Amino acid sequence: MEILKVSHLCKTYGTGEARVEALRDVSFSLQRGKFAAVVGESGSGKSTLLNCIGALDTPTSGEITLAGQNLFGMKENARTIFRRRSIGFIFQSFHLIRELDVEDNLIFPLLLDHRRPDRAHVEELLDVLGLKNRRHHLPDQLSGGQQQRVAIGRALITKPMLVLADEPTGNLDSKSSQDVVDLLRQASRRYQQTILMITHNVNLTGNLDRVLQVTDGVLTDLGGVRA
Repeated sequence: MEILKVSHLCKTYGTGEARVEALRDVSFSLQRGKFAAVVGESGSGKSTLLNCIGALDTPTSGEITLAGQNLFGMKENARTIFRRRSIGFIFQSFHLIRELDVEDNLIFPLLLDHRRPDRAHVEELLDVLGLKNRRHHLPDQLSGGQQQRVAIGRALITKPMLVLADEPTGNLDSKSSQDVVDLLRQASRRYQQTILMITHNVNLTGNLDRVLQVTDGVLTDLGGVRA
């Protein structure tokens, strides 16, 4: 089942001599439960691509559909609600709330949406993430790898169709980085969630379903071991 479809996406900043084509006619699709990565040099356009897919930025032209819904065919308020319920975000800098413990950080997106947490799902995520014995710890009491695990759980708690991970291993050592990628792969298999990860570390892409490369705004599909 196709979850994400990007069609002829273009993003341009500035005009005249200051004009920059950040994305140039980008098209690709992802199936449900697939784990893909976008690689590229700094300034290549990969973060712009992720921001457009996550409806955090507006493309200049082209179309993005998620489960058949045209993201930019919606009114802004409807798009905000759809994004909150359908897309999970994982950032390089964790963005945990320092005053909340692990469990409360985990369920925070549900509370923002006025939804009651599914206790069984919360317990399952804490177990999968290896955080059951850290559930009442504050972020400052966790290692960087543990904080990123909380951020992953926070992205998964709403059971989104798509998870977007922006350099999720950028602040971690090599072992923690591999642990994070392994957790994301497990989530894609266990919960059939589609995951798109930006990374500059090509060593983390060896066993992914798809690897996409962005160079000067142009996307190339490099395939994958199970593509």
